Amino acid sequence: MFWSSLIGILVASAATGVALGAALGLTGLFLLQVYSNGATGLAVDAIWNVFNSFTLSAVPLFILLGEILLRSGVSNRAYAAFAPVFSKVPGGLLHTNIAVCTIFGAVSGSSLSTAAAVGSVAYPEMTRRGYDKDVIVGSLAGGGTLGLLIPPSLSFLIFGALTETSIGRLFIAGIVPGLMIGLAFMIYVVIKALRHPHVAPRPDRHLPLGSVLRGLGQVWPLLLLILAVIGSIIGGLATPTEAAALGVVLATLISFIWGDLTLKALREAIFHATLLFAAIGFVVMGATILAQSVSILGVAQQILNVVADSGLDRYTILLLVVLIYLVLGCFFDGLSLMIMTLPVVFPLLVGLGYDPIWIGVMITIVIEIGQVTPPVGLNLSVLASLTNNEVSLGRVARATVPYWIIHLLAIAVLTIFPAIALFLPNLLF
Repeated sequence: MFWSSLIGILVASAATGVALGAALGLTGLFLLQVYSNGATGLAVDAIWNVFNSFTLSAVPLFILLGEILLRSGVSNRAYAAFAPVFSKVPGGLLHTNIAVCTIFGAVSGSSLSTAAAVGSVAYPEMTRRGYDKDVIVGSLAGGGTLGLLIPPSLSFLIFGALTETSIGRLFIAGIVPGLMIGLAFMIYVVIKALRHPHVAPRPDRHLPLGSVLRGLGQVWPLLLLILAVIGSIIGGLATPTEAAALGVVLATLISFIWGDLTLKALREAIFHATLLFAAIGFVVMGATILAQSVSILGVAQQILNVVADSGLDRYTILLLVVLIYLVLGCFFDGLSLMIMTLPVVFPLLVGLGYDPIWIGVMITIVIEIGQVTPPVGLNLSVLASLTNNEVSLGRVARATVPYWIIHLLAIAVLTIFPAIALFLPNLLF
């Protein structure tokens, strides 16, 4: 009866078209009212505790940081600086897309902002040079997903806030897997360009090494921003929230001095950051109510008991969890999916003996895949619109399949060798 109520209310509320946060919250309130003797007041306490969390206050600050950089033209300068670096490498500017997405992801924390910022610069430049349009958007969609994994990351911030896991450890744990996936992307691009040279024309001339190094020297403001945000957390000089506030101040200064930020653009950044956090916060509120209800009713323990009685080993259960995320990723955006599922998935995986930090990295990679999975893959929609529909959503999705597969291979590698994600946070903390 309980499970039929849980699933039935979720499906019914979602079918009415109400927001995901409302569907989750209404389901949780119903369960508390019916199965916990009207203990709905506990949901109010849970919401207060989450939104009064010092950790969660970092989320709007990092969103604002990304919005400021998105509107400042900084991505144009970063792209121009990195473009000559890969001129002699098969794939050329396709590598620049991935490298700049990695750097921009390290300061924006958002996959969507990264894809939009870099794509708006890269697509017109690369089409002018004769690059294959499908290959361009594929590299941008894949590279854009690194914004969720390279710290600071909104995914890690929300995961840490909802599971009371160290944000600093999560940030550091994402570095090596993020760079590993970025390198795998570049290897694929080299293979693609060697097999099909027409997709990435080679330039007739190459810049001397001195010009390349001078170009790279121009990106020091972004490197300073990354060092200030991540370094202050690693060094114990600031909490994630304090580091985010420092990042906003530095990003504003850099964008005014080095970029093209105006007061009007700054107001727009604040406005859009407020709207985005309100949307995320509404989902967090609904998920918190549902989490409180399933916690009080012992749902996680029931699932663990069912899993224990099933006789399945921990790796088979992990595979099932990944498959569920892949299916749900077709219908929900990544952050909403993570918030919605954490109340059940996190205690399940911890109960099976998986490290909480490792779980955070794995879930982030899985929801990255959702960012490039139709029909809701947000990176796909953003890039299709950036091309003025010259490349349809379906073509963008097909071009992204190789990057989708690389993410799956990364999950397999991290499952076999979890130390790839854990050795650096264990070393530094």
